[in-house]
Amino acid sequence: MPNRTTAQIVADMLHAASESGNGGIGPTRLAKRANVPHPRLQSLTKTLVGAGLIVRVEAGARHTFAITPKGRHYLEIHVQYHSMAESFGLEL
Repeated sequence: MPNRTTAQIVADMLHAASESGNGGIGPTRLAKRANVPHPRLQSLTKTLVGAGLIVRVEAGARHTFAITPKGRHYLEIHVQYHSMAESFGLEL
């Protein structure tokens, strides 16, 4: 199996966050569901928060990440693009 692209990893992270509901998903659970090592997860979550695709939700000493409407839109477009590419026999 080839390595995933950053776009695929981002989509996996957004998908995991969207399945978690409004309360968000903790970093450890997000790393496990998206299959991303923790150091890479830290870098990507900073990027996604900066882009407005997820938000960091503080709950006392703990925090979670929740998907934003902009993140849901990105995920929808990614799924459509991936489906279209597959319909042409392309593997992304």
